[in-house]
Amino acid sequence: MVIVQDILVSEEVLTEHFLCNLNACKGACCWEGDFGAPLEAEELETLEQIYEDIKPFLRREGVEAIERQGLHVYYPGLGGPGTPLLDDAACAFLTFEANGIAKCGIEKAWEAGATTFKKPISCHLYPIRVAHNPHVDFEALNYDVWDICSAACTAGKAAKLPVYQFVKDAIVRKYGEAFYEELDAAAGYLKG
Repeated sequence: MVIVQDILVSEEVLTEHFLCNLNACKGACCWEGDFGAPLEAEELETLEQIYEDIKPFLRREGVEAIERQGLHVYYPGLGGPGTPLLDDAACAFLTFEANGIAKCGIEKAWEAGATTFKKPISCHLYPIRVAHNPHVDFEALNYDVWDICSAACTAGKAAKLPVYQFVKDAIVRKYGEAFYEELDAAAGYLKG
């Protein structure tokens, strides 16, 4: 682990490689798993504020799930709120492109200029997961290894693209440019 601005960062975030290969996985991270995408406290209010703006970009079954369950659900296994799921475990915000690849309906609304909120930061940061322990004011960034992303690992190795560089925009969005620069310097130090 390295420490960047009081945040613990697992070395795998700096040393492992990743590059989404959506042609291989079709965005399976949007429909696989035991709970929805983790949501931060401020995102709960944001979703309430933008729901009517993003609703036209969602699938009918997603809207039905949201209106039945709410815009967020508490998941004991997650230890906090996450996006609601359809009965088949797909995220309620999931849509599909014409080529069959999954796409976040929130992100589609953002691309169309309907909202300034791109998508939940946990989705934007993936495959990095943020661990919080509010009792000791602890936050850590960890690389989440998932077999559905094996093609992304292969593509990342071929491109020599470290995980943290793959999610640079998301890191800057959450922590700022100075944090990213320090993270990049830490990665350079680890390389020797």
